[in-house]
Amino acid sequence: MHTERRKLLTIVTEAPLEQNLLKDLERLGAGGYTITDARGKGSRGVRNAQWEHSGTIRVEVVCDAATADAIAAHLKDRYYDDYAMILFISDVDVLRPAKFGA
Repeated sequence: MHTERRKLLTIVTEAPLEQNLLKDLERLGAGGYTITDARGKGSRGVRNAQWEHSGTIRVEVVCDAATADAIAAHLKDRYYDDYAMILFISDVDVLRPAKFGA
């Protein structure tokens, strides 16, 4: 089976950022994304979505390395100081590489 390497950029952040975040992703070249609701605990406390503004989302973007790096740099510069957000980038092997950039 033929696969090609891409990057999986995972963003875990505050749900109220969703619309701004999606605009950023599209502007920075993400061809698509998956969003799921998330819960957890971290350095900024428990995020359990019991209150609308305490919800957390997990956004996953599969793309090429340059796009993942550009998105991560922008989000770090724009949001890290003021919002609960973590980013991590992993290598993934995809079966339909044309769907995910160069």
